[in-house]
Amino acid sequence: MANLKEIRNRIASVSSTMQITSAMKMVSAAKLKKAQDAITAMRPYSEKLTELLQNLSATLDSDNGGVFAEQRPVNKVLVVAITSNRGLCGAFNANIIKQVKNIQQTYAGKQVDVLAIGKKGADVLKKTSTVIDNQSSVFDSLSFENVAVIAQSLMDKFAAGEYDKIEVVYNHFKNAATQLVLTEQFLPLVPLATTKDNDAATDYIFEPAKEEIVLSLIPLSLKTQLYKSVRDSFASEHGARMTAMHKATDNATELRNQLKLTYNKARQASITNEILEIVGGAEALNN
Repeated sequence: MANLKEIRNRIASVSSTMQITSAMKMVSAAKLKKAQDAITAMRPYSEKLTELLQNLSATLDSDNGGVFAEQRPVNKVLVVAITSNRGLCGAFNANIIKQVKNIQQTYAGKQVDVLAIGKKGADVLKKTSTVIDNQSSVFDSLSFENVAVIAQSLMDKFAAGEYDKIEVVYNHFKNAATQLVLTEQFLPLVPLATTKDNDAATDYIFEPAKEEIVLSLIPLSLKTQLYKSVRDSFASEHGARMTAMHKATDNATELRNQLKLTYNKARQASITNEILEIVGGAEALNN
């Protein structure tokens, strides 16, 4: 059995760790509320804009869809991996890295590059993949304008023929305890399949021409789509960290209680031994 000093040191260490994890949980909970409100308010606008663009694109001829709707043979793929700049958030970053590697296996034999948004993903993926850029600084000041610069860069690369397909991998925020890894095709544009439900919704009167509207909406839609993905990932990060720190605090509390029980047992055993030595000494003197 460990001596009392070692157990006291462990109890102090675990208690200190528990205070840190508890504080991190509270900070993430406070940040999560703001991030959750932002992505919840943005989703309806983003989804409706994407739906409108897909409806319009589906009614255009392929020659009028613009360069962003051009379907090419896929030989060069760019994967935008959205992770976090900080750790201690469970499997949040590991799930994204795993999904990126699955995409690389899907396109085996083709050129698959990675554009990382987040330090954690960049640090791991650069060991096994070609990371063309790391835009982790966007989280220092997360705004539509900063993300739009990245989206414009992606559009320019696709338009210049540097890549035939661009996909975005990120964590979709469902709730504080659940994040879903999603892979969305960024470019080329995916036309919406015509069904009975959305067929009637495409009957619009266009002013100016339909082609002009689509070509002006495409850049805005793509920038909004990427901003939504980054916002989704940002909210998911705080949810994952809050959950991870909550579990870590519970584990530290349980371990501390076990150590205190062990300490009390060791202390009681030490006291018992001292009493037995005193009694034995007194009996020896009496004899």
